[in-house]
Amino acid sequence: MTDRKSGRNADGTFGFGNPGKPKGTRHKATQAALALLEGEADALTRKAVEIALEGDTTALRLCLERIAPAKKDAPVTFNLPPMQSAADAAKAAGALLDAVALGELTPTEGAHVMALIETYRRTLETTELEERMAALEVEVGK
Repeated sequence: MTDRKSGRNADGTFGFGNPGKPKGTRHKATQAALALLEGEADALTRKAVEIALEGDTTALRLCLERIAPAKKDAPVTFNLPPMQSAADAAKAAGALLDAVALGELTPTEGAHVMALIETYRRTLETTELEERMAALEVEVGK
């Protein structure tokens, strides 16, 4: 049973045909806070810098995080054989495992690169299958 006023079912979920708030809609408290801060960004930033320069470590950390944010991703360099076919992906995966084993890459970096290799392998495999299907269709059509 759906409550007509709120549009919700008895268990609190939205009823049929009621998707709730649109995506990206902000909470009223967030909207109120943003309205209060509107036009104050320069003054607040200036004050945070002043407090940081006076020795407040929290303000200093906040300022530094904005100036030089933490590095989230970095390029990795190692030898990877070229991949021209799906079979070459096995060689590339082997080289990648060697790089991780030798400490050239971290296991996390290796996992990310392996995901790229796998995606590329699937792309090569799909392309190869399409070419084979096209050749078969030409042969059958003769």
